[in-house]
Amino acid sequence: MLELTGITKQFDTQVVLKDVSLKIEDQKTLAIVGPSGAGKTTLLRIIAGLITADSGRFTWNGEATTPAQLRKDGVIGVVFQSFELFPNMTVLRNITLAPTLQGLSAADAKARALKLLADLDLADQAEAFPFSLSGGQKQRVAIARALALNPKILLYDEPTSALDPNLRQSVANLVNAVKAQGMTQVVVTHDMDFAQSVADTTYTVTK
Repeated sequence: MLELTGITKQFDTQVVLKDVSLKIEDQKTLAIVGPSGAGKTTLLRIIAGLITADSGRFTWNGEATTPAQLRKDGVIGVVFQSFELFPNMTVLRNITLAPTLQGLSAADAKARALKLLADLDLADQAEAFPFSLSGGQKQRVAIARALALNPKILLYDEPTSALDPNLRQSVANLVNAVKAQGMTQVVVTHDMDFAQSVADTTYTVTK
């Protein structure tokens, strides 16, 4: 379990987060909800180790830690709102790049990627480039890329915001399928219906 206590973040004179405390329980999905501008994405980026909190504590399985350490140890995986796929690389290469850079053999990285693509119904897109994919397919590739690093906690930043509304249920199904495999997940969303369809618990960030 990852526990955050007293997290505060300020940009210049604007306090974005003040004394935020929450628990991310193992094998559960937590939805972080709230209005636009309330600091949901800032909180997610702090958990991901992409920006630093001004104050507060982090505990991982009872031991004091930092998001940077969790990221270094491969505990945290992130699915970005804009997917962040490399446009000059095939789907397969997008997924295998990070694992090979971290020391996994090319053969093992490819085998892991192909299994993930099959699990996500993308086996026929392995050699495709991102420009040729639909929004829903890009979303699944981004999830596969994050899962390829075997994180303990998977973070999603507004996973439905870049998609056509009729794809919301397919994304919810995907998040629930990943949870069924034992993954701990945190989903930032402004979509309360979506949050209710995937979350075991919710945390509301207020302005």
